[in-house]
This record gives sequence, structure tokens and C-alpha cells, in this order.
Amino acid sequence: MISQAEIGIDLGTANTLVYSKNKGIALNEPSVVAIDTDSKKVVAIGHEAKEMIGKTPEKIIAIRPLRDGVIADFDITTDMLSQVMKKAAKTGGFALRKPNVVVCTPSGSTSAERRAILEAVRNAGARKVHIIEEPVAAAIGAGLPVDEPVANVVVDIGGGTTEVAIISYGGVVACHSIRIGGDRFDEHIIQYVRKAYNVLIGERTAERIKMEIGYAPIEHEQLEMEVRGRDLVTGLPSTITLNSYEISDCLKESMLQVLETIRKTLEDCPAELSGDIVDRGVILTGGGSLLNGMQDWLSKEIVVPVHLAPNPLESVAVGTGQALKYIHKLQPLAK
Repeated sequence: MISQAEIGIDLGTANTLVYSKNKGIALNEPSVVAIDTDSKKVVAIGHEAKEMIGKTPEKIIAIRPLRDGVIADFDITTDMLSQVMKKAAKTGGFALRKPNVVVCTPSGSTSAERRAILEAVRNAGARKVHIIEEPVAAAIGAGLPVDEPVANVVVDIGGGTTEVAIISYGGVVACHSIRIGGDRFDEHIIQYVRKAYNVLIGERTAERIKMEIGYAPIEHEQLEMEVRGRDLVTGLPSTITLNSYEISDCLKESMLQVLETIRKTLEDCPAELSGDIVDRGVILTGGGSLLNGMQDWLSKEIVVPVHLAPNPLESVAVGTGQALKYIHKLQPLAK
């Protein structure tokens, strides 16, 4: 007899990850869908669709159905989830017969936004759906003892949102969320290059700049990178050289907003848990935490130890998958 599949889904703005207990991370694909505008059919999802961004004929458009951690296009998200679950079943070696699913939502999401995620996962073929808050999933995935009465501080910098939460005894004690993440960093880079050099670059190029020479506002050895784009004056292809200090400068405003969110959350911490934070520090998860210098800059600014989770990109997905064993202890959001 085939046992009931239990999977965790991190439905992220930038990437969708599926965790199964047999395989671990069974799938990790960009949250991008390519649509044929004539037939309204999905042409490709994930890596294949991401490769198409900015390179397709008019009748095929590559879109991201999630914005700021929540569903922007319900039908396309449902189609994407359905295909993601089928693909994960093949690679993850589990039988996709109405699985039990744990999916996470940003802690700042509204009940309507949570209901949309719940319905999308159900419509994609899940039998039972549990929703947990993203910071709780990130904390579980980072190996923190979320069910014990100690303060676990998680800073999860995702594609669409940054979530900061203090978790103790299975619940969120204090939490602040802002709709700033890796996507916003990319937008700042595109705007900066346009304004400073009169050159238009695409999302993929901006993401590469961020990953290679993007820096938190901290002293560092200057890095340089050649970038190609379209000159807005002549309309012709153009090559420019960027350095890490100018990119750090254009990201500074968003960085300071992330810092302010962390400070606000720490200020809301009950006095009894403050001692734990001084001892245990803060855990960074999410793709944005991999920005060069992020860990050093934050530990200098908030004066408590800052640790990087073992797998920052996978923490939330692993946490959703492992959450089923905690689900009776966690404060439920929806089923």
C-alpha cells in the first residue's frame, strides 16, 4: 500500500521549492510561468520559463504570478503549482495521490491572501493543506528549537518580503514584515544604471550584478563588473563598467529599511526573552541574506551575534516539510 505523501511547499516570489521527507528538496525552480497569450496555455515553468524573460515573441509572455510573497494571479499560480507538484513527484519519488501539504505565507499577509494560497494549493491537487507563517518555517528549517520556551530570532530576506520574527514555544511572539526583498534590490540596480549611465538593463542582468558585486553598506575591497545593456540615447547595445561601491550605495536605502524592521522587532521583545537574544543571536535565512557583507554589517549595527542558516535558500522549504511533526504544537493559521 502506498503511504500518504506529505510535502512542504515554499511558494516564494522568486523561487518555488518542494520538500518531501524521502528526498529532501525534491524541486527548486524559479516562480516564473511562460504563457501563450492566444491559447492562454502554460508553455513552460521554472528554469525554462525564466530563460525566456525578455527574449520571447509577442504571443508568449513570461510572468511571475507571485508578487511581494502573495498571489498576484490566482489561475496561473494554480497551474504552476499543479505542474510543480507533478514534477516534484517524479524527482522526489513520492506518489502524488492527493498529498498532505504544508505551505507558508508571509506573516504580514491578510486573511484573503492566505485563503488564496490555501485555495490554489487545494486546486492543484492537495488533500489537506496546513498553512504556517514563513518565519516559523524558516526557523524550523534552520534547525532552531521553535517548540521550546526560548527566543529564536529569524530574519528571512526573500524575493518579495523581509520577515523578522521572534519565535518562542511554537508561536510568533513579535514580528514585523516589509515588502522589500531581492526583487526590490534588482529594481534599484536597474533604476540606478538607467539614471547614472542612460543604459537599460534587464532583470536577469540586475540579478547577476547583485549576486556578483552587490554589497551591504560596509567597507570592502572594491569589485568591478562589465555589463551590457541598451543605450537609451542611441538605442544601440552598450557596455559599461560598474563597481561594488556604487551598487552598495544604490541598495543602501532598502538595507536601512531592513535594519529598521529588525530593530523594531527586537524592541517588541518581552524582557524575559531579551537575554536569550544576546546569547543566541539572530539567524539569517532567504536568498537576500547571501548579499556580500550582509552578516558582518548587521552584527555591527544591532550588536548581537548574527548567524547564517546552514542552507539559507532552502530553510523555509525544509521547515515546511518538517513542520508536520510540530503542527500540533504550532499555533494553527488555517487548514
